[in-house]
Amino acid sequence: MSRIGKLPVQIPDGVTIDINDCIVTVKGPKGTLAQEVDSALKFEVKGNELHVSRPNDLKRNRSLHGLYRSLIQNMVVGVTEGYEKKLQIVGVGYRATKEGKKLNLQLGFSHPVVMEDPEGITVEVPTQTEIIVKGIDKQQVGNYAAKIRAWREPEPYKGKGIRYFGEKVRRKEGKAGR
Repeated sequence: MSRIGKLPVQIPDGVTIDINDCIVTVKGPKGTLAQEVDSALKFEVKGNELHVSRPNDLKRNRSLHGLYRSLIQNMVVGVTEGYEKKLQIVGVGYRATKEGKKLNLQLGFSHPVVMEDPEGITVEVPTQTEIIVKGIDKQQVGNYAAKIRAWREPEPYKGKGIRYFGEKVRRKEGKAGR
């Protein structure tokens, strides 16, 4: 039995879960999320818990059991608390500014990098070297943060670039002196 799949999903107050055919919809104070699920799995709401069960032990059903339980758990957390990723910019002259729904990055290129916030994602720039990506969908938040980081990943010699807050960059030694 899947260790993750057999755990029930706790449904907090103010959150409703609707199960129609192959779509699970979670509504909460921060918004609504929907996820298409496999038709082989069964979803039942008992009180303030959602239980996910599988019909048999086929490899496909075993692999999907824990997956869909985790996705629904992430949706419940997203509509109640939300998710955020913090990014840190390191490097002389590297900075970020926010202009309406556009994120403006100065990353050492000959031109500024301008990124428009996707639907459902908010970006905050508390200082020139910090970026906070917030939203209710964990996958969208992580994906947009990764796109921002991909413009200038931290390099191993000086450590310049965009990194996740708390990320350790493995440093390399430069050329040996003669």
